[in-house]
Amino acid sequence: MVLSFPEPAVMADHRAEEPSSRSGSPDEEGRVSEDRSLLHQRLAVRELIDTEISYLHTLQLCASDIRNHLQQLPQGDLDILFSNIDDIIKVNSRFLHGLQETASKEEEQVYLIGNLFLEFQEEFEHVYKVYCANYDQALLLVDAYRKEPALQREIQRIIEAVVPHGLLTGALEQECLVVDLARPLAHHKSQSMSRGLVSLCERITKYPLLLQKILENTLPDAGAYPVLQRATFALQDVNANINEYKIRKEVASKYSKVEQLTLRERLARINTHTLSKKTTRLSQLLKQEAGLVPKTEDKEFDDLEERFQWVSVCVTELKNDLAAYLDNLEVFLRFRPHECNLDIPGGPVVQYCNLARDLQLKAFLEFKQRLEALVWQPLCSLAKVLVGPQNLIKKRLDKLLDFERVEEKLLEVGSVTYEEEAARHTYQALNSLLVAELPKFNQLVMQWLGQVLRTFVALQRDLAEQVLQRAEGSMTQLPHQHIPEPDFRKLVENSLGQTSKQLRSFRENFEKVLPPPTTQPLLPGSERQVQALWSRYGPGKLYQVTNNISGAGSLDLTLPRGQIVALLQNKDTKGNSGRWLVDTGGHRGYVPAGKLQPYRVVPSEEERRGQVGPHEDSRHLTPEPTPTCSVPTVTQVVAAYPFLARSSQEVSLQAGQPVTLLEAQDKKGNPEWSLVEVNGQRGYVPSSFLARAPSPAPWGWSLTS
Repeated sequence: MVLSFPEPAVMADHRAEEPSSRSGSPDEEGRVSEDRSLLHQRLAVRELIDTEISYLHTLQLCASDIRNHLQQLPQGDLDILFSNIDDIIKVNSRFLHGLQETASKEEEQVYLIGNLFLEFQEEFEHVYKVYCANYDQALLLVDAYRKEPALQREIQRIIEAVVPHGLLTGALEQECLVVDLARPLAHHKSQSMSRGLVSLCERITKYPLLLQKILENTLPDAGAYPVLQRATFALQDVNANINEYKIRKEVASKYSKVEQLTLRERLARINTHTLSKKTTRLSQLLKQEAGLVPKTEDKEFDDLEERFQWVSVCVTELKNDLAAYLDNLEVFLRFRPHECNLDIPGGPVVQYCNLARDLQLKAFLEFKQRLEALVWQPLCSLAKVLVGPQNLIKKRLDKLLDFERVEEKLLEVGSVTYEEEAARHTYQALNSLLVAELPKFNQLVMQWLGQVLRTFVALQRDLAEQVLQRAEGSMTQLPHQHIPEPDFRKLVENSLGQTSKQLRSFRENFEKVLPPPTTQPLLPGSERQVQALWSRYGPGKLYQVTNNISGAGSLDLTLPRGQIVALLQNKDTKGNSGRWLVDTGGHRGYVPAGKLQPYRVVPSEEERRGQVGPHEDSRHLTPEPTPTCSVPTVTQVVAAYPFLARSSQEVSLQAGQPVTLLEAQDKKGNPEWSLVEVNGQRGYVPSSFLARAPSPAPWGWSLTS
């Protein structure tokens, strides 16, 4: 709704009071004209004061009686319907008081009235623009009430009981904010709630008209004339600014909404118009980037946007840090050593368990709840508030491209279409809104953010005080509470020294009984590759992959668990010792050093039988698997490769699975098949899929010879 100037209220016919126009001398006619103008001026002043009294009385009736009797409506609805009516009442009450004080100074009354309007100019604009901006939302709420007959009748009953009948037939018809919340109302069935809502907006538009009427009946050479003229123009500017503010709010409401649309819904919105508009914007942007057309520079907005983006980053970072803090706090609260049975009866241990249990159930739990309610939830709300301005800033860039294109066309052709003019005005409104509101918004967000941080620090301090307070009660029961502080420190140092010696001794004993590191079995078919690496680099350079490695970079290798590699360099080109350069026998690249361990060569069969001296370090790689035709009956072997049974005469194998060899041939004497027993099942498997399992070296295995 755009504010317009309505016709001023018509007063009673006062022509009977005017001096009769008689023929006479020019001096007499001049005096008659002055008397007539003075009378009209006084009538206009009286109309201003009388309508202001009636208007203020109606506002107070709405705020005190009607609103108080509509408490069955949600508070949010009441806030929308009555908006900032309390602020308007305060401003207009002081304004009316000033008007009434001018009545005692009749000679300079109009001069004082002009000054009074100039004095209240900013306050009028401030309070009325808030109400007018919320006007459309109030009308939507009224339309929703009309669709509920029961609620409509209840509101009608309340209004009829509260509003005096005389007031209904008088000034309430012209000025009431909610002259009839229910429709129809006694003697005013044609009037609706929407008519009542707009009356507040009408009042601010009547001020320039009332001033203009006083000005028209004031002599141009009078001292009050320039003051009244400035006041008239000032109130016209107030109405223009209110209209501009309302347009900005409508644009902001339109473009700041966040719609959760599916891909299908987004595709459904694509049409030739949207494609043409986006194509035009992209073309304008490309021409700017190529330097073909100038780009609009707005340093004021750029500085505000940079400040806003910095504030957004601060909020996002704090939210992420607090989320991690809450996760760590949750992990800390799940760790409850005091609930474990420590097998230490009585003494300080019991006191510690009682203290820890008390902190867990009260202090820490209360801290977590307060942290979520007073810090986390406000911070999440603050992050949501940032979405609207972010959308407006993004939409401003699109509208700026439209604006620049329209400006180019205006310079070339001299005229634009109605749609192009609307796009031009939309950008101007959006840019003006952001320039006016972003400084306030940034300041408010920083204040909000500072309050969140101060609350977080206060909660931490309260937690520390609670823990110390509860710990002091437990410390008074400890056996060493009366020991002087220097002696207590010495006692603690001695205890820690003894404990550290015991821990060191335990660690040394533990390392002595640690089992030898295990070696992963070789991958099937990799024996020849390992033999080549052995021959080329020697045994001291061979390492085995302990876990699967997925290469992320272009020089990183992807290797399976059990792969044998040769070490070329124990750091990368940047000196990082966590990445080693290795050779797989076919490729070279970097792998994480933490996923490699020295390769332990399995002793040969002769060494295990004692043919080689115990102190000799003669080792050799295991040869490739060959058919196990020479394996004696009932021998423990392992599966070198996986095998899937194809009939009931066969059994399945898994690589590395223990297998009992019953016969090294089939019933026809064919050595390519062996009879085995796996997990209680008997069947045939290929002999080449089996390898002998060494008993002396559990960390590796040797293939059958």
